Amino acid sequence: MPDAIELLKIRRSVKPREMSEPGPSPAELETILTIGARVPDHGKLTPWRFIVFEGDARVRAAADIDVEKHRVTDAPLVIGIVSFTKPHPKVPPWEQELSAGASAMNMVTAATALGYGACWLTGWFAFDRDVLDGLGLKADEKLAGFIHIGTQTKPNEDRPRPALSDIVTRF
Repeated sequence: MPDAIELLKIRRSVKPREMSEPGPSPAELETILTIGARVPDHGKLTPWRFIVFEGDARVRAAADIDVEKHRVTDAPLVIGIVSFTKPHPKVPPWEQELSAGASAMNMVTAATALGYGACWLTGWFAFDRDVLDGLGLKADEKLAGFIHIGTQTKPNEDRPRPALSDIVTRF
């Protein structure tokens, strides 16, 4: 198992269609969700919640997505990250939305650290109000994405990464 820095250096997204059973155990899922909840959250607003899709629940959710049913059935476990904002005098909505994104990334990293393939995806259905209603989201909630988690079925090649000289400036 790589140490934390090495893990972060080598982490790659795994396509859900390149995942299979087994998925995380109940204890591993609890660990992933716990780590997903340990993110910066100024004002202690908890501006996110999680929806777990596993087993037959993936098939029921797929019925709401119709055209791309496989999107929630390929991986053995899918976690939806629901984002919402609360009025606060010191914590703007953008900061609350970033907290939901940090939560999603923490879960991807936790799943990877546990030895699973993981991927954070959205797709058109993450923005479709009928789909969101079918998944139980309230009118003021957004879907920050789906975290797909499963056993990787084939080696995953890294994609080109930007050169630091292209993305880093010094003030």
